[in-house]
Parts: sequence; structure tokens; C-alpha cells
Amino acid sequence: MLKISEIRMDYLKQPMGVITCPQFSWILDSDKRSVHQTSYQLQMADDSDFTNILYDSGIITSDESAHVFIEDINLKSAHKYFVRVRAANNYDETSPWSQSANFVSALLSNNEWQACFISAETKEDAKNSKGTYVRKAFQVKGKVKEAYAFTTALGLYKLYLNGKKIGIDELTPGWTSYNKRLLYQTYDITDSLQEGENAIGAEVGAGWYKGVMGFELQRNHYGERTAFLGQFHIHYEDGTTEIIVTDTTWKGSDSPIRFSEIYDGEIYDAALEQTGWHTPGFCDQTWKAVEIAAYDKNNLVPQSGGTVKEIEEVTAKRIFVTPKGDTVIDFGQNMTGWIHFKVKGQKGDKVEINCFEILDADGNVYLDNLRAAKETLVYLCKGQGEETYHPSFTFQGFQYAKISTYPGEPLLENFTAYAVHSDMEQTGAFECSNKDLNQLQHNILWGLKGNFLDVPTDCPQRDERLGWTGDAQIFCRTASFLMNTYTFFNKWLKDVAADQTPEGGVPHVVPDILSGRCENNWLLNKGTHSAAAWADAAVINPWTLYLTFGDKKIIEEQYDSMKAWIDFMRNHSVDGIWNYKLQFGDWVALDAEEGSYFGATPNDLTCTAYYAYSTGLFAKMAKYIGNMADYKTYWSLYEEVVEGFRRHFFDKDGNMTASTQTAHVVALYFNLVPQMYRQKTADTLVKLIEKENGHLVTGFVGTPYICHALSQNGHTKEAYDLLLKDDFPSWLYQVKMGATTIWEHWDGIKPDGTMWSPDMNSFNHYAYGAIGEWLYRVIAGFEIDEENPGYKHAILYPRIGGDLSYVKASYQTIYGKLALDWTLEADTVTLKACVPHNTTATLYLDEAQEVLESDGLHFADHISGKEALVGSGVYTIKFRR
Repeated sequence: MLKISEIRMDYLKQPMGVITCPQFSWILDSDKRSVHQTSYQLQMADDSDFTNILYDSGIITSDESAHVFIEDINLKSAHKYFVRVRAANNYDETSPWSQSANFVSALLSNNEWQACFISAETKEDAKNSKGTYVRKAFQVKGKVKEAYAFTTALGLYKLYLNGKKIGIDELTPGWTSYNKRLLYQTYDITDSLQEGENAIGAEVGAGWYKGVMGFELQRNHYGERTAFLGQFHIHYEDGTTEIIVTDTTWKGSDSPIRFSEIYDGEIYDAALEQTGWHTPGFCDQTWKAVEIAAYDKNNLVPQSGGTVKEIEEVTAKRIFVTPKGDTVIDFGQNMTGWIHFKVKGQKGDKVEINCFEILDADGNVYLDNLRAAKETLVYLCKGQGEETYHPSFTFQGFQYAKISTYPGEPLLENFTAYAVHSDMEQTGAFECSNKDLNQLQHNILWGLKGNFLDVPTDCPQRDERLGWTGDAQIFCRTASFLMNTYTFFNKWLKDVAADQTPEGGVPHVVPDILSGRCENNWLLNKGTHSAAAWADAAVINPWTLYLTFGDKKIIEEQYDSMKAWIDFMRNHSVDGIWNYKLQFGDWVALDAEEGSYFGATPNDLTCTAYYAYSTGLFAKMAKYIGNMADYKTYWSLYEEVVEGFRRHFFDKDGNMTASTQTAHVVALYFNLVPQMYRQKTADTLVKLIEKENGHLVTGFVGTPYICHALSQNGHTKEAYDLLLKDDFPSWLYQVKMGATTIWEHWDGIKPDGTMWSPDMNSFNHYAYGAIGEWLYRVIAGFEIDEENPGYKHAILYPRIGGDLSYVKASYQTIYGKLALDWTLEADTVTLKACVPHNTTATLYLDEAQEVLESDGLHFADHISGKEALVGSGVYTIKFRR
């Protein structure tokens, strides 16, 4: 039987706040094999019963069950819309109507904003980071049909209505390039209203907007006072609409938050709480008038999903006393978020908690790698029985918490941590027979969770926490396997485009708070934008989203940004070789000179390699959206850059002029090696690894691709050997040292327990977790067909090796679950594959000599074994190697 199991809109289950009709996708469910859709019918209504149908596609003959657009419908602001679909397949089955899905529209035009930004702060508050309240009472004059809140802040905010927090979002509105783009959130408040008197309240904090941020520890990057904006649309059952807005009729007050900043934590004085401040009937006569804060509302953009939330509870594992006498809680997992705690004390009693990542070699509290960040929570009791608290406008990166002061005995059950990050559905899973690889997979996933808090940060604990473009670029493919990253990266890429220089240069960090503010920084005073591998996020990340989701819209939206970056490189290249001001090169590679962070691979080489790679990707994307003129222009440029690379970086005998691992890795992976020298280059890479006793010495540029460069060129065994090394330097060395996330340095903790230099030693730094991509693409065998992206046609090609006896992996594509398991007993492999309906796959059997059980598939000989075209369904195959 055919049915529709799920509808998505812009890859979300329930978008809240759209201004154009979203694109639709759905998943087919069937008990048959080789199912493909032959037609569909899509309807949209403004009621869940579909009595008032606004759009009916009729029967559309099409196999598209993703990227389906409705062109001819006009949405209204502040309304909920319902969607359903049914489909037919190649077995002449027609599904029943799906369960309805829904989305809510935002304000379709910024001209509809009647509200003003209001602030309970004054200019004198520029140097503090306190919390403030704003509130307003109002009347609901009849029965409400539906009601929606559109809210944001200059700073961070929490919204309350009639005493209850609205939504479960945290740290809204997140971090964007505020002076160019400010997101606002949409909430359904229908069930929170009551006839008669109501009260809206918001608490506002400094956040990224005016708190201390960046290497120079400067504040007020975007403004000197916080402000709140709210517009509340109430649609009554009698057909009338009332709009409540923030204006000078609201009142303001200080909140109990005496201090709250991203780096340093929060100070909360519970004695300053004002009971009922966000409820009807509260007396606000002592509150002050709010002031209007200037802000260009043309910069407002609705956020339909991907907001930050408390995602996962992490219980405290133990409380212990260190050799120096400190009381410490261990949560057993390096993470990003905050701690909830309970306490009983007298009025004014203090709880002080210092969060940190790691214990030193002697088992004592280690804070040095936090640099100037305090990561401290201070709570002053009000003295009224059991009190509970967690911070509002900050977050911490930690595994441990030092209990500096606490009234009474701190008990384990009084402390619970929560992982806080952008709301993304987990899509990928990987497990194998090697427990260390499983821990590595765990560490990669938690590195993502720890650093995908609204922007892709480098680290969540020290006084940095910036949206480094290089880290985001090299980890994007791995991240997009583990999680549904479309909304997350789509949001961030808009800020990449917004922060580009007029000439097309891409900042090192996005949002960009470094440009013009790093005169005293030893490194960044040389340049704050346009470093190879970092700036190339402007092209590679959209390309990765296109591959993963098959979505041309991301190409169209980022097209001008991508093109501007390619043109920037072209305009600053000489004879096809590109280099520009400050380059990070193969950052923190182990072949760097003593005392240097810069790897030995020449910048001319890494810059030009990325110049070629990004130009080629951009040319392909131009072709995929039908811009053939740009395709021809930029493909020609790509060929010129490749030729220049070969001319400058290979000698007449086909040897690379730079004898580093990373030089050979990027030349191979980016397809820059002349075909006649490809095997020679790969063999030389193996020799360079052997020279290091089988270890890598690569940094940020070489590490993500080194195993690919090997396995794509006849050295799969060597790639496995490299992956499975467990002494320094290696991925599994960190696992053996007890890591629960990925470290910034291969030897963040040295074998003798001492630390790398504290000036740059994060223990939650996801970049080297880019090896995850190799686990999924090679060990599990999930590969994408560029001509049929989004796994519409998947390539399943697991490479057997590494002394693994089994692998289990799955990925939730936009069409459904793609899965592959394999087991190895002696020379026999049993492989189980699951292909989503309405898709196909090509299945390769690695080094297969004989197919023992085909499960109805027809295998042909292939250079690497056997291959078969596979329709949807579940298959079990056995073959002998």
C-alpha cells in the first residue's frame, strides 16, 4: 500500500514565519520494491479540514517529491496555512491524502511594521550588561480565532504572555550581522490569550549585540543599549483584527540579571525578582517610561526555523574534591549549554559556579585555556525555600564545574546540564566493530552540537566563539551528514554575503566583528578577510547544500556572493597564481617551524588550489541553474587556473615542487594533478606519510581530505591505517586520551598529561572532525551523484577494510532513509542496503570475486568488483572477496 508518511516545507516540519510560499517535499511509504512516483496532487487551505481550499494543483504527472513549488498563490501576513498531498506510483496505486502539515506566514512586507524598538536602558548603560524588563497590559475584546507574535531584540530576549514563557527558544534572535540583517521570530500565541486583561512582558540582555566580544575584548559592536520589538496580531472570530505594538505606552525596569555576557557568564540576584511582572494586574507604577531606539526595520528578516533550544539533558556523573581542595562536578561530556541547579539558602547567600573543560595532569581545575573568559555563574538567593536557576543570556563550554560557593552541601541531584544549540534534526548514524571509531563518531557529533549554536563557531568556551569561515567550510560535508543543516547554513550564508567587502572579499569570521578592530592583534592586523580555505566557504558550503539536498534555490540565493568571491580572487591573481595579504595556509600543521602556527605548504600553492577548486564548483553551479554564459566564462577560467597550478607546482618529471603531505592532498582531491602523474603523486603521498612513521602532519587544509586523497587513488588500505593510528598525532590519540569532543590540536593534552599552550587550546573544536566525511562516504559508502543530487540517485560503495567486522550506517535523505550495513566473516561479505522510495542507487561490491546471493539484483563486472542498479526497497547481498 502506498502512503505519504511526512511532508516538509523548506526542509522543516512546521516553519514559523515565512514570507514566500515554501518549497514542499514528502516521503513515500510502500511495501514494494522499485517504487517511483508517477503523479501527485497538492492542496493548500487555511483550515485543517480543507473546507476552504486556496490552491489545488490537480493531478500533476511528475516524479518530483521534493523541490515542489507553488507559484500562483498570494499569502496573507500572520496566517496559518495547511497543506496535504497524495501521490500515485508505478504500480497504479494512489495513496490516501496525507496528514496535513502547516506553516505560518510572517509579515510579508517590512512596511507592515507598526511597532517601534523600545529600550529600558539609556545611553548611560553603554558600559554595563544588565538585564531589563519591558511590559504592557492590554485587553482582548472577544473570542480569538488565531493570534501571532512577531518579536526580536537588539540584544537577546525572552518573551512572556500572561506569566508564561512563549515558545521554547533560547538566545533569540541569535547572532547575525545586526546592522545589515536582524532576524525576528514568529510565535503562535492563540492559546496563551484570554478574554479580558492580558499582559505581555519581555526580558532583554546584552548578548552579542552590546556585550564584550572579539580578540580586543571590545563591547558595543552594534549599539550601546538593548531594545525590544514586538508586534502582536490578534484575529477575532468576528473577522476583525487588532494589532498590539511596542511603543512609548510600554514601561520598563531593571531585571534581576545584574550582569550577563557571552564570555563571562551571568550574575542573578533573586532578591530583585518582581513577582508577577509579566501577568495582568501587576502594579508597574514605579516602572519608568521606555525610550524609542532607532533601527532600520528594512533590515528585519523572519526566521522560520533553526532557533536555539535546550536540546539534550546531561546528568551530573560525580561530585569530587580535587587534590587542591576544590569541589567539582563532572558531567562526563564536553558540551555547550548551561547548568540548571537547585538551592536552599538565606537571602543573599551566594552560589558561584566556574565552568571549565578539563582537569590538569594532577586532577585539578584547569582554567588557563579559557584565556580571559570567566564562564562563571553567580546566583544570589532570595531565601524562600527551594530555588531553581539557569542562565538566560549566556552559554558555557564545559565538562566540569567548580562549585566555588554553595550554601549547604552540593548534592549530585541538584545539578543538571543541558546541551544548547540550534535546532537541527539528527539525520546520520554510524556504528562499527571498532569501539574507538565509535567514540570518534561520538566526539564528532558532540563537536557539532557544541559549536552549532546559531553560528558555526570555532569553540564555545574561551574569549573567542566566533563564526570562523574556515572551520565551517571544512566541516560542512560532515555536518550535513550528521544533521539537517540546511536552515542553519542557509541563515549563516546570508551573513557571509552581507559581510563581504565591496570588492567581494570574505571575512575570516562571520558575523564580522574583526574588520577595523584588530590593530593590536599580532596576527589579524595583517588582514581580516579573504584567506584561502576560509573565504571559500562562500562557494563550498552552498555547493555542499546543493549536493546534500539537491536544492537549486541555495545556488540562486548565494549566486552573487559566490561570483563576487571568484572575481575577487581573479582580480588579485598574477599569472593565475592567487595570494592575498594574511593567509592562514595549512593552519596548525605539524610540519610548521618551531613556534609557528603556519604549516610548511606554501601559501601560493594552497591559495591557488582553492582558487581552482572554488572556480570549478561555481562554474558547475552556474550550469545547473541554466546560466550557460557564466558557465562557459568560469569553466574557461577554471581551466586556466588549473593549467597555472600545474605549471608552477609540478616539475618536468611530474614531481610536486612542495614536498609536503598537504600539497599532495589538495592537488589530488581537487583534481589538479595531470592524469599521467596522478598515481605517482598518490604514491608520493604514501611515502610522505611513511616518512612520519605512518602519521599525518597536516593542518586545517590537508586533514579533511587526506584519507580521500588516498582511497580515491588506490590506497584505501593506507587510508584505513592512517585513520586507525592511535598514538600522537592521530584522531584516535584523542580518543585514547579520554576525549569526548574533537580537540583544536592533535596533542591538546600530551602523553605526559601536560597541555598545549593555553593561548590556543580548545578541547571542543570540530574542524578535525571533518574526517567524519570519510567514515560516511567511504567506510559506509554513501556517495552523491552530482547529476542527480540530494540522493535522488545514490552511489553505495562501501570499502571493506580496517579489520572491521561490521558497519551499520544510515542517513535520512529528503526522500527517506538510506541505510547500509555490512559484515565480514573470513572472505565473505553480507551487505544489507535500504534505498528510499522514489529514488535509485548504484551499488558497488568492493573487490567482489563472486556474488553468492543477489536478492534479485543483476550484477555486472566493474573495475573494482561488481555493480548493480538498485531500485527502492531493502536488499541483502552476499559476496566473496
